Amino acid sequence: MSTNNVDLSIDFCGIRFKNPFLLSSSPVSNTAEMVARAFDAGWSGVVYKSLGTDRIKIIHPSPRMNAYNYGSKQLIGLQNVDQITDRALKDNLLDILYLKKHYPDHIVISSIMGFSDDEWVYLARASEDNGADMVELNFSCPHMTVEGAGARVGRAFHLIEKFTASVREVVSIPIIAKMTPNITDMTEPALYAKKGGADAISAVNSVAGLSEIGLDDWTPKPNVFGIGARSGYTGPAIKPIGLRFISDLAQCEELDLPLSGIGGIETWIDALEYLLVGSSTIQATTGIAHYGYRIVEDMIEGLSDYMTEKSIARVADLVGKALPNLKETDAFDLERQGVTQYDLDRCIGCGQCYTVCHDAAGQALEWDAEKRRPKLIEDKCFSCMVCSFVCPIPNLITYKEMPKSWEREDVANVGRELISELKYEPYKAKV
Repeated sequence: MSTNNVDLSIDFCGIRFKNPFLLSSSPVSNTAEMVARAFDAGWSGVVYKSLGTDRIKIIHPSPRMNAYNYGSKQLIGLQNVDQITDRALKDNLLDILYLKKHYPDHIVISSIMGFSDDEWVYLARASEDNGADMVELNFSCPHMTVEGAGARVGRAFHLIEKFTASVREVVSIPIIAKMTPNITDMTEPALYAKKGGADAISAVNSVAGLSEIGLDDWTPKPNVFGIGARSGYTGPAIKPIGLRFISDLAQCEELDLPLSGIGGIETWIDALEYLLVGSSTIQATTGIAHYGYRIVEDMIEGLSDYMTEKSIARVADLVGKALPNLKETDAFDLERQGVTQYDLDRCIGCGQCYTVCHDAAGQALEWDAEKRRPKLIEDKCFSCMVCSFVCPIPNLITYKEMPKSWEREDVANVGRELISELKYEPYKAKV
């Protein structure tokens, strides 16, 4: 495992992590034995699977998960009806004590979820008393059907503030509020968490969805004896959603809290992208469910090599580096346009580019049937690049910027026609 003399440590809420990679609160962080093996593999910390009081007995449905595969791609998403821990609170607290005793230089974050104000307070106190370095408030579990719990709190902003404030009064350790993605604007609930005293925000929890319907019995999966449910969806397919929400939070000047990114992280590139849009730490679950704790070795080596190549000494220097380049769409320079270009010496003549251009783009390709090669009509090309996405040869089709004097004739002519036809009457397209 190479580190190339770069500094992967990160300060998060005043606490030093050996590297930014954490287990998220999930089945991968269910016991001290599991977490210890993860620490030995190279993970710097854990958000322990969410604790609850023993007042409500948690019984998991069976089966509780379903793998969503697409074609030959395995486990691009994981549908689950997993809930908070079903273990006794005492056993979990003993595990936290064990981990802090045997791994004092690793960070243990206790995830908690109460069903009342008193329970939030009790669980927070118990976590701190038993050695937790931080506490994460689970305002986002999509499987809670009881009012005042999980994502139902995450959509009731006054409860976010209330429960955060109650915990803030009784603990001295940092508080992270975990947000639900099953909402339009995450900055608003995050601000309520900050008002209640949160020191950081983590996002995202599972995206509520239906990944697959059984075609034999028409039951959504996982099929629990003939019943399915809208439930949590995780894995690589939700990474764009996670990146979007983290970047929203990072660009909210009023929030100004450190962020822990979650959602679809399997590789060092995934982790790097979360760092670049504002995360200081990274949490993983489904990637571990697919490949095991060992993925952290590739994350550490890959990120270290990247930093060496870019002459970046500290991982902290990567946090938020993409944000200056992230704008609203009205900031695009529309004066600059381009087209695709083709390396026809490498073309295998499959014709997929021609098909998709005619069926989903600008009909900008002609087809030489004898040579089995596409021919581009530049002034019809949208530069949508869809042809490059379906080409089986990497980088055969690339983007080329055109001179500013260049103009798409069909677009220009339509524009002139619209201006000449459209006066004060509704424009009717000519057939």
